[in-house]
Amino acid sequence: MTDLLYSETEDDLRATVRALLADRAGHQVLLDRIETDDPYVPGLWKSLAGDIGAAGLLVPEKLGGQGASHREAAVVLEELGRAVTPLPYLTSAVVATETLLGLAGEGGGPAVELLAELASGRKVAVLAVPLSTAPDAEPFPPGAPEAGPSPSAASDAGPLPASTVAGVADAVAADVLLVPRADGLYAVPAEEATVEPQTPLDLTRPLARVTTRPGTGTRLADGDAARTAVRRGLLAGAGLLASEQLGLAERCLEETVRYTRERHQFNRPVGSFQALKHRMAQLWLDVVGARAAARAAADALATGSPDAPLTVAVAQAYCSKVAVRAAEECVQLHGGIGMTWEHPAHLALKRAKSDQIALGSTGRHQDAIAALMDLPAPA
Repeated sequence: MTDLLYSETEDDLRATVRALLADRAGHQVLLDRIETDDPYVPGLWKSLAGDIGAAGLLVPEKLGGQGASHREAAVVLEELGRAVTPLPYLTSAVVATETLLGLAGEGGGPAVELLAELASGRKVAVLAVPLSTAPDAEPFPPGAPEAGPSPSAASDAGPLPASTVAGVADAVAADVLLVPRADGLYAVPAEEATVEPQTPLDLTRPLARVTTRPGTGTRLADGDAARTAVRRGLLAGAGLLASEQLGLAERCLEETVRYTRERHQFNRPVGSFQALKHRMAQLWLDVVGARAAARAAADALATGSPDAPLTVAVAQAYCSKVAVRAAEECVQLHGGIGMTWEHPAHLALKRAKSDQIALGSTGRHQDAIAALMDLPAPA
């Protein structure tokens, strides 16, 4: 039977990451950073990815990583979700890393070399697809990646136009972009692409419009290998995103309980009123369910379970709703102060709403569950 409890190693990792974020990325620091054009806290990625080694958790030791698993990476994402930390961990250390791991056995030297740099924290890589791309979506241009004439060559009508993808998360922090093209997957240095920042709902996860030209970068894979690797990366990202949502929901519940104990009305803590007790009790039950779903998804990915696509879809369909509800309750039960820019509750709400459509919407994952379980749609 699968053990979803946290191990001693996972608890130690959680304590280390939480201490780092409390020291370097408190809520006041984040509120100050989002007022600038760069929400990333200087030096924080080096401390987390390089000094602690969190960026290499999914990478085997023989490839330069820590040789851990998705369970440990999920713990890191829980803490990043709790603190609503602006770091490219999900996009680089999970999605891009898993994509490259899918190519590491294809005899491709560039993928292995890039993995080592990602694992050490020296570089950040981002898969150049919209943040909303689901694991079962087709991120390649039409007809890709089938064998045939390479679109990187000039045609009779002249050079092919540049391709543009909007809504790419953390592209502004990337050193390398993993770009799906009609003839395969390419690693394009960020300086060879045009990255235009966009205005996101969640200011702690920047979005950008990425434009690249055919002929730039190094081809990592083509054919089915490229498609399989990208889907592997998106599946791991969706599964571990549930852990980020879990951490966010837990923090929102804890802060709401704390505030309603301290805030008095009619000479009583507002948390003692029965109506608020019921709301927080129901939210606690939702968070417990989200923890089970998120842990199951992380474990399924760690063990390579054949049920991983189903478990990930269940986790996303459930956890995204819980995170939004927890953040909404946090704002509402904090009263007037919860509606202000100076209070961090809005950071959690915006992250929860953004995550609700990240790597596939709730409805998309529910459709995936129906398809995987062969459940007919309502007439």
